[in-house]
Order: sequence, then structure tokens, then C-alpha cells
Amino acid sequence: MKILTTLFMILALTACTETTATPAPDSTDTIVESTLDDDIGEMLLVGFRGTTVDSTDHIWRDLTHFRVGSVILFDYDVAKGSRGRNITSVQQVRELCRQLKDIRPDLLIGIDQEGGKVSRLHPRYGFPAVGTPQQSAAVGYDSVRSCARITAQMLYDVGINLNFAPVADVNVNPACPVIGKLERSFSASPEQVTECCHIWIEEQNKKDVASCLKHFPGHGSASGDTHKGLVDVSSTWKTPELTPYKQLTNEVPMVMTAHVINRQLDPNGLPASLSPLITAYLRDTLGFNGVIITDDLAMGAIVNEYSFETALQMAIEAGADLLCLSNNGGIYNAEMVPQAVRIIKALVADGTVSAERIHASAERVRALKANLQ
Repeated sequence: MKILTTLFMILALTACTETTATPAPDSTDTIVESTLDDDIGEMLLVGFRGTTVDSTDHIWRDLTHFRVGSVILFDYDVAKGSRGRNITSVQQVRELCRQLKDIRPDLLIGIDQEGGKVSRLHPRYGFPAVGTPQQSAAVGYDSVRSCARITAQMLYDVGINLNFAPVADVNVNPACPVIGKLERSFSASPEQVTECCHIWIEEQNKKDVASCLKHFPGHGSASGDTHKGLVDVSSTWKTPELTPYKQLTNEVPMVMTAHVINRQLDPNGLPASLSPLITAYLRDTLGFNGVIITDDLAMGAIVNEYSFETALQMAIEAGADLLCLSNNGGIYNAEMVPQAVRIIKALVADGTVSAERIHASAERVRALKANLQ
């Protein structure tokens, strides 16, 4: 019986590689076929160690064999407690991005480059200094535009085409340890935050750098840090925190969901990143049709509460299109991608998740990429 069960699972997983017809942008073009493996790869944004890439590195395997479609770069390695994970100099980052795109030309290369305290491309590595969002907004919109323009140019110059910025969080609680205290919010005014985010999106578009608003539905009123554990904003969150998203859904190609609990939008108390109700609010009420990415699934709010398998399943069932697997938490796992692929294929094989659901997310990611080319 054990042998028969194993054989059944192998056959089921093999069946999941059936192709799905994807119409090319021009209806006169040949139909392009994508397999389930292709689609799963498009849903993964992964982090890795290394300042260069060759065929001996697991990221090379992940990009080629497992078809990962997006990566994220960091300067600091949390598990090692040291700098130099992917970034040591301007020329080195440029060469790393070239090597990555030689492996996969349509690769999304993402980074957190907000300015100020959240700058992976830091002056210590030879990059231009950019003030915090709060500092730039306090001076005025011309200052915000200057910071956005400098940032977009530095990303373009090294080959990074996705920035997890601008921050759309409203500075409701200046003492918030990961937003207000770090000056990551432009302002306590939702309207000013909206205009500043609009400027950043506009400037990054000019350099073919995709923008990502974060952290939906709002992290600015939090009193805790989701890097360390779950944070509940149910009693502090206010609906004006949605203003930037309401105004910019037709401008921005990507939105990141937070790991905050917000019972005003989801009475079940699920983190926004794992909540079907909050994703549906973004899609159906606010009309956002772009890519929804989770905040990092290596953060304490997730790993302290859910297994890797459960987190992936819940994020997909919630409607996430891109799963952020930074591999930059307390433990580094070179086998994270093959494990994630096996988990997702098993979810499809047993009927928990449909292949069509995976394909829909992959198509949103492909559409974003097509707009950058």
C-alpha cells in the first residue's frame, strides 16, 4: 500500500507539469505555452548569498532548474550578522545584476531602497546618499522629486528594476519602531503621503524601475515590529491610511501586504499577508489589478506562528501573486526554493490550490515584466 501511495503521488505531481496556453500580447503571434513549473517559478521572489553568480551557486540552480522569476538583494546578512551579502560596491552590484540577467533576461531584481535608514545601496559602498522620506517631504515636493530621481537613476545604472518603495504608510504613530521612528513615512497627512508616492512612482517609471507601495493596509499606526512577531493594529488603524492606495491603484504595478492584524478589515484576525478578506478588499473594493506581493515570509510575525508549508498555502489561498522568500531570517536555507516548489506542486496535486490559480498570478507578474521591457 505504501508503494502504491507513493506511486500515486509521483503520478499526480507529474501531471501538474501540463502546459497552460497563454495568449501572446499580439493575437496574431504564436500561442506561448507555460507549464506549472514555469508559473510557480514566476510566483517566487527569493534572496541568496553571494556577490557573484556562477553555476556552482544554488541561485543559479534556482533560476535555471526551478525557473525562479524574481530575486531580492541585501547588503546585511541577518543570520551571519555581517554586511556584504550581495552588495560591496557600485561596480560589483552592476556585474552581479548582469550575471543574473544573463541567466534569466526577464528577471525582476528587487531591493529596498527607500532612502535614509532603509538604503541597501548605501554611501559606504559608493552610492549617493538620499535622505529619509520624512526628511525629504518636510522640505517640500521638489526635494521628494530630487530624492526619487537620484534613487531611480542609481537603480537603473546598476540594473535593478524593482524597488520596494515608496512607503505608503501614514505616520499615525511617530513612535512606531519600524515606520515612524525610522522616518520611513513621508507624513502624517494621507494626502501628502499620496502625492509623495505619486512622485516616486513617476520618477521610477522614467527609468523602467517598477514601484511597490507598502505596507497594505497600513503599518503606520503600529506599536510593534513584525520582524519580531505579530502586530495588531485593529484599535489604532484609521481608514485614511487607505488614501494612497485608493488614489494610486491605477499608477502602481505592485502592492506589498503587511503582516499586521487588522480586525476592522478581517474580523478573523489573520495577518494581512495571509488574509483572503484583505486581499479581496484591495482587489474588489479598491480595484487594484496589479501584482500583490507578501511582506517577507521570513519575518517573525510569520515564522513564529506558522510552518513554512502553512504560510505558503495561506498566502496563495489569500491571493498573493508573489511570495517574498528573502532567506534572510535567523537561519539560511540553500534548499528553500526546491522545498517551496515541492510544497506548491503538492497543493496543486491534491486539489487544495488549482493550477489556474497559480497561472493567474504568474500572468500578472509576466505583465509587469512586459511593461518594463
